[in-house]
Amino acid sequence: MIVTQDVLDEIALSREEHRRIIDLLGRDPTEVELGLFGAMWSEHCGYKNSKALLRRLPTTGSRVLQGPGENAGAIDIGDGMAVVMKVESHNHPSAVEPFQGAATGVGGIIRDIFTMGARPIALLDSLRFGTLDNKRSEYLFKGVVGGISFYGNCIGVPTVGGEIYFEDAYSENPLVNAMAIGLIESDRIVRSRVDVPGAALLLVGADTGRDGIHGASGLASRELSDSTIDQRPTVQVGNPFLEKLLIEACLELHSTGRLIAMQDLGAAGITSAIVEAASKGGTGVEIDVDQVSRRETNMNAYEVMLSESQERMLVVVRPEDVPAALGIIEKWGLHADQFGQVTADPRVRVCESGRVVADVQADHLAQAPEYVREGRIPEWETAAAQYPIEQIPRVEDLNDALLKLLASPDIASKRSVYRQYDHSVQTNTLVGPGSGDSAVLRIKGTDKAIAVSIDGNGRHCYLDPYAGAMGIIAEATRNVSCVGAVPLAATDCLNFGNPEKAEIYSQLERAIDGLAAGCRGLGIPIISGNVSLYNESNGKAIFPTPIVGIVGLIEDSTKAVSAGFKQEGDDVWLIDPADREEIGGSEYLKVIHGLVVGRPPVVDLELERRVQSFCQRAANDDLLRSAHDCSDGGLAVALAESCLIGGIGATVEYDLGNRPDYRLFGESHSRIIVSAQRSHDERLRSLALEMGVELTRIGSVGGAFLRITEQLDVSLALLREAWTRLDRL
Repeated sequence: MIVTQDVLDEIALSREEHRRIIDLLGRDPTEVELGLFGAMWSEHCGYKNSKALLRRLPTTGSRVLQGPGENAGAIDIGDGMAVVMKVESHNHPSAVEPFQGAATGVGGIIRDIFTMGARPIALLDSLRFGTLDNKRSEYLFKGVVGGISFYGNCIGVPTVGGEIYFEDAYSENPLVNAMAIGLIESDRIVRSRVDVPGAALLLVGADTGRDGIHGASGLASRELSDSTIDQRPTVQVGNPFLEKLLIEACLELHSTGRLIAMQDLGAAGITSAIVEAASKGGTGVEIDVDQVSRRETNMNAYEVMLSESQERMLVVVRPEDVPAALGIIEKWGLHADQFGQVTADPRVRVCESGRVVADVQADHLAQAPEYVREGRIPEWETAAAQYPIEQIPRVEDLNDALLKLLASPDIASKRSVYRQYDHSVQTNTLVGPGSGDSAVLRIKGTDKAIAVSIDGNGRHCYLDPYAGAMGIIAEATRNVSCVGAVPLAATDCLNFGNPEKAEIYSQLERAIDGLAAGCRGLGIPIISGNVSLYNESNGKAIFPTPIVGIVGLIEDSTKAVSAGFKQEGDDVWLIDPADREEIGGSEYLKVIHGLVVGRPPVVDLELERRVQSFCQRAANDDLLRSAHDCSDGGLAVALAESCLIGGIGATVEYDLGNRPDYRLFGESHSRIIVSAQRSHDERLRSLALEMGVELTRIGSVGGAFLRITEQLDVSLALLREAWTRLDRL
């Protein structure tokens, strides 16, 4: 076949990569082989621009049962149980078709969980859109939220937490990152490795269609443009009811002990599933595409191999177990095709109509080329860092500033979003969305609970990728600590622009280094994740946006702490009151002054560790009525949120210095507001002294106003009116 530049562009391969394929094969590739290489060597599947950098991340720990390299990571929580976790992106499909893009993103991340043999118990999402005065951004926002709620609600997995931000940088390229959590007995984790020659390959679930072809190699591995925005046929269509049956069939099949391996069909469909399974086991596969059931006519081998039709699983069993496996699958109203077998020869052979249309060594497909590039710090970053922050005019009306911040879509209540999600199905949710800094889920049959959070800050990473990424780890773990949990492990999704540009590669490299430093400093391994690059539209990149999901453990679920003030007369305390007036990259500068400048807050990892440990101990000792960290909008916004969540006011005395606006709205790390009954005063002080944490009583709970040092005085009614702005959209 004649391979033109247009053909290579379609499958995201360079001329150099095409020549490398020819060298590996010793001949020109067939059309099907070229498609296989395009998919497996895509950034989405092959991580060719990020793999070398990802090796810098810490991935091991005493509780880690499965780190990166499988469909999801697994962490030991004791009592013979493990939590399985993963976050993944579906950005470009959601830009093209927001409802189905988001819905199938949810379906895909759920499959990553039950592929490991775990039952999915929770979903979280991290979303980024353009500003809501942009009609396209509003359309994308509503479509994505609709898709998430549709799939999660129908499949019966609760959506228990998340975050949403709105910035011009995401106007054309939204971010839709979905995280899923599963539960499994720690000695029953399923892997995708296939090392049994002669084993049967079963394709279970939906029939194969033409949807999603070139999804991995095209839509997900290159920049968006005006032409790709209208590529709706590349976006899959989800069926949550079918996937619910798929969950039950696969978990029952796992319970029989007949499974050798299981792999979901996501990016690159059958191709990725068989190549990954075979290459991990040092085996090969031989498949007959004629045996694959199709829902469209005249599909050829190329289309069958690269289709990304949803709700499909690769199940591998011994030949003698095929009848029993088919019986379980049929019991759940599903269909399965026996379409191939595992071979001792480590090659991938694809047959169609009795002839071989692809014959490639599995490792050649699985081992994409790796690129280590030279980064360059962007000029805009240097200019923003040198901005004279001290010359920003002081805002005198602090009441008005607080109300504007609370009305900002980044900070405003997201009740209008999460009320569309079923967060109580499965009856595990103890602290749900809008109640605490993290969601809390009971582990039935034990006294334990897990806390889960997901966080990111693209604006901070835009100004300083290293400090911004380290801050994300600090905030994500702090949110888990605020509910009383000990953080155990992280999963990450790295959303960046085109890594072939030196400035973008520099952002990616420094952000990964920041994540690595933060994780090591706080003792958190990253056990799974996803990289989403080429998030650009018409040459304009998104903010560099690493997203981090955290799972933490609470030994006694009755100790979980929420964020709202509870009781009139309780004391209000601030952990680590040292105010560093770090205003760079803050919501205050963006909303009040229209600026994205300065240096983001810097994390003192040793201080962060002590602060979080204090909060965990205080919660476990029943000393706290509430806990809420200071993040977006700073101290004043955190106090207002604790008032609004609890429905009760507070009076606070705090030294506001020469720049009250900076003291109130700066976003320094390692600060947590807690409330406690007055009788716990001495015990709290004693614990703080023991743990080397500075703790200051700053006020008391009560009334219908938030009052701060006679310079800020706003009724809860006005605060709530501003905070519920999104409810009125």
